[in-house]
Amino acid sequence: MTIQPKYIPAPAADFVLPFDLPELGVRGRLVRLDKTSTRALNARVLPEPAARVLAEKLALSTLLGSALKLDGRLTVQTKSDGPLDLATVDYRGAGSGRPIGLRGFARLDEARFVLLGDNPGFPLLVGEGALAITIEPKVGGETYQGIVQLSEDGVAASAEIYFQQSEQLATAIRLAGAPVYEAGMSEAQWRAGGMMLQATPERQSSIHGSDDDWDRLTLFLKSLEDFELLDTALPAEDLLWRLFHEDEVRLHRAERIEFRCDCDGARIASVLKSYTPQDRESLADPDGIIRARCEFCATVHEIAPGDIETDQADA
Repeated sequence: MTIQPKYIPAPAADFVLPFDLPELGVRGRLVRLDKTSTRALNARVLPEPAARVLAEKLALSTLLGSALKLDGRLTVQTKSDGPLDLATVDYRGAGSGRPIGLRGFARLDEARFVLLGDNPGFPLLVGEGALAITIEPKVGGETYQGIVQLSEDGVAASAEIYFQQSEQLATAIRLAGAPVYEAGMSEAQWRAGGMMLQATPERQSSIHGSDDDWDRLTLFLKSLEDFELLDTALPAEDLLWRLFHEDEVRLHRAERIEFRCDCDGARIASVLKSYTPQDRESLADPDGIIRARCEFCATVHEIAPGDIETDQADA
């Protein structure tokens, strides 16, 4: 394993670690989330099977967004006809002194979910639908969206299909999400993790590596246990050594990740000024205040009539 000069070991969690297998023409990413995923998933408590799907999407969006070195926003969203009919995650690139930011939201029809019995699998939970990946650069460039049909094998398999169809790059992805219950804690601590391997353009041109090498590496990846991706006591470097000690692995510096939601009460007030007084009155509580709850972070924004009137006067 080759470690760059002045390499700083990856933290226990809330990081994404880029790496390469240069002799084989393969690049990879390893992500592990703890505080970030807990904050995202505790904004709205979901049954464990549904929360696992959202946790996996948090890991997937980090793998994709960081691989693109995106300075804007990447959204991973599924829409389907199952009880979990909508799940979305926003990834925001690092910038302005802030690390990578994540937030997520899922919508579940609990009445339909109960009918599925205990611990329903992905096909029953989600049903038929599509996975959409939307890329919005912050400065310059055009918004791009790729859409593929959901695979009954899960989020990772659906993302692999996206790369096959949209990017035409050999890609293998392994994702995991699970709750951790600690004594004295009223809520579960949610962890999410994932690893992605992707052939470089050079390997795609048969300059590096072989199909046998790729099959071997993807077999190693698929053999990963959930606990290996999620265990904060297992250093990232040790995990990569376990998998790829037969090959040269070049590690880059890990990037930090945090929960980030940019919801804004002033922006909500600006939207409300376009409503009629009657519509605003119907939205207000008996005390006259409109309370808007953010689905991503659970923050309740209180918009008083004076806030809207002031905004109108300023306009």
